[in-house]
Amino acid sequence: MKHPAILLKTIIIACRKRRLVRWLWVCTALLFAAAFALPAAQAHGYIVRAIPEDQAVLERAPVRVQYWFSEGLEPAYSSITIRDAERNLIAEGGVNPDDPALLNVRLPAGLPDGAYLSELKIAFASDGHVIYETRTFFVGAAASASAGEGFGGTARSDLPVPLEIVWRAVVLSAQVLLFGLFAGYAWVFVPAWGNPRYPAGLLPPRLMNRLFTLAGIALAAAFAGNLLALMQQTMVFFNADLPRVIGDGLWNIVRTGTRFGDTWNARMGFLLLVAALLVAGLALRKDYPWVVQSFWAGNGWLMALVMGTMTLASHAPGSLTLAWVAVFSDWVHGMATGIWAGGAAALALVLPAALHGLADDGRRAAMLAAMRRFTHVAAAGMIVVVASGFYNALNWFNEPDDLPTTYGGALAVKLLLVALLIGVGAAHHIALRPHLLERPALRWIRRLRDFVPSLRLEAALVLAVLIAVGALSATPVPPLSLSGQTLPAPTETQLLDDLTVTTTISPGGPGVNTFDVLITREGAPVDDVQAALRISDPARDVRGALHLLEPLGDGLYTVVTADIDQPGAWWTTILLENPAVPRGGAEPSQIAAAWTIAADAAVLQSRDPGLLNIAALIGLMGALAFAALPLMRRFYQALDLSPAAVTVAAGASAATVFLVILTTVIIDQTNAQYARTINPPPQVVNAVLPTAESVERGAGLAAACGWNDPAAARDLTERLARTRDQDLYRLTHDGWRNLPPCGALDDGQRWDVVNYLRTLEALAIFAREPAA
Repeated sequence: MKHPAILLKTIIIACRKRRLVRWLWVCTALLFAAAFALPAAQAHGYIVRAIPEDQAVLERAPVRVQYWFSEGLEPAYSSITIRDAERNLIAEGGVNPDDPALLNVRLPAGLPDGAYLSELKIAFASDGHVIYETRTFFVGAAASASAGEGFGGTARSDLPVPLEIVWRAVVLSAQVLLFGLFAGYAWVFVPAWGNPRYPAGLLPPRLMNRLFTLAGIALAAAFAGNLLALMQQTMVFFNADLPRVIGDGLWNIVRTGTRFGDTWNARMGFLLLVAALLVAGLALRKDYPWVVQSFWAGNGWLMALVMGTMTLASHAPGSLTLAWVAVFSDWVHGMATGIWAGGAAALALVLPAALHGLADDGRRAAMLAAMRRFTHVAAAGMIVVVASGFYNALNWFNEPDDLPTTYGGALAVKLLLVALLIGVGAAHHIALRPHLLERPALRWIRRLRDFVPSLRLEAALVLAVLIAVGALSATPVPPLSLSGQTLPAPTETQLLDDLTVTTTISPGGPGVNTFDVLITREGAPVDDVQAALRISDPARDVRGALHLLEPLGDGLYTVVTADIDQPGAWWTTILLENPAVPRGGAEPSQIAAAWTIAADAAVLQSRDPGLLNIAALIGLMGALAFAALPLMRRFYQALDLSPAAVTVAAGASAATVFLVILTTVIIDQTNAQYARTINPPPQVVNAVLPTAESVERGAGLAAACGWNDPAAARDLTERLARTRDQDLYRLTHDGWRNLPPCGALDDGQRWDVVNYLRTLEALAIFAREPAA
């Protein structure tokens, strides 16, 4: 028992010195610092790019079927299945290991014309939502015509799951009430009714007993709601009933192995700490009464952390417009809801105990003291709720067609209930000001001067609002209209001797792309070659590394790379080693293709804010400033406003702003200069596509120049990866080591030699790698 006693004593000392609240404030900051460091995790995402598009008619079968989402998926619970018109299984796939937001499947070679179904099971990582959707594509125009309208996909449902609405409503109601109790204790109850005669919490025992009882009930509801959440999400993940979820321990797999489980564990941990502080406060209030106030204040900060875990598993991180501003706004929205709505419910539940046993004058004085204090706090919370809610809504409503959706309907219901809640709050505000009640239009509000019945109405409206919020958070947001979503993946088919090589770039925009190379001979797949691919931008004389293509079987070779970093003209060069020729005995065969990369084809990952977003953000900042006005006023009153102090402060502020701007400009200029230094614009640009014919001509020209020194060729090969085309071009003019200059060549011939030299790198790599 020695160690628990030491721990208990440490906690008591920390509470007495007010260190616990500061520690919890630091934890709040650390939670959101960690959130900013985590990969973006969205909720209720949607498809932002599809290849092929729904109902697309293709001339030939694609190599892959791919769907990019606005958020990461749970690999263990997401899948894609391709079936033909007779519902026969064609192929199965899942989440791409290189991109958690990509669901893809490789199709077998030689897929015949016909209609095909893509059956998607989409398990979103952050909140565990699982969506089932079916999409259709056709190979061959005749297949589309024959299938007609009877062969179509099934769109994803935008209806929320009823059980999810239940647990979200329970969790939100319990957590908002808890936050309202702790915030109301610190900002309303103690300032209005506090008395040092009651050291255990500064409130009368009957009132503290009511607060502890309400907090205990709300905590029990929060635990029950979160347990129901885990069960429901597990049932959805595994498509299993509750007995199997419990009996087979599937819930623990979700708890420990999913993003939803991570946030759930954090939330339950914080709630357990809240419960521990409440129990400790009850146990210690006789011997150490001063800890009660510190524990209750500390629980307010812990509930801010709980609200943070809800934000991280909400719609907010999925915003494509300033995602982390959306996270902050949603967190602020949740806490302001707790202060306003949760505080109103807490006051309605606590007020009867506070007024019990008081005479009429005492009841009136106690009621007015609490209501005046609460209306100021509630007004600040209400303004922040409205401002942050407006900003949050703009993240999802981008055009008028988004309004008549299930999400738009759920939001309309919530707004109606919030309007009623604001009306009741406004009536309370007027009832506390006798001079306003003299106006004829407002005399009916005199009936509210007892406050208890109207507070009960306000608490009922709070519950209705939270149920509406639960439905809203369980409803998929309207998908964003994306122009690039309809662009097909660039594809090029070329002949190389007796081989047919089909290259596909998916999605075909700047950023990460999958390069699929299908090699066939007279329709049969070819699996016995080694292949390498290089991507280059001739205008900038920039090229990526030479990537060995991974053989996947059935003649398909692939690589994933982010070498394409901007839209414009790009070249791909594919080098194939001929297995019939001994290693190192001949140049590899080569084909090249020119591509036009469009910016719209890239998978959308962010979106610039519009004027409405900026205006809403300014409004949110103003609302937060209004809420912090009392604190700012106290800070202002503590300032030294003497002329000397103001001059020094203004000068220091101006100097700081100047230094920040100057440093930013210097850093930008330095980075730009560094980029120009390591990769200056080329003085000569390779205008000859490195085709097999160009390489063949270059090999003959190099031999005619007398470039037959093996040592020099070996050294040059080792330098090729870090040598630009313009430097190789100059080498043909000036020679290098024992390689003499090639004088009698025109520009086209010199570029042929350069293209030939590039193949030496592939030859060296093929010689080092095992045979395919």
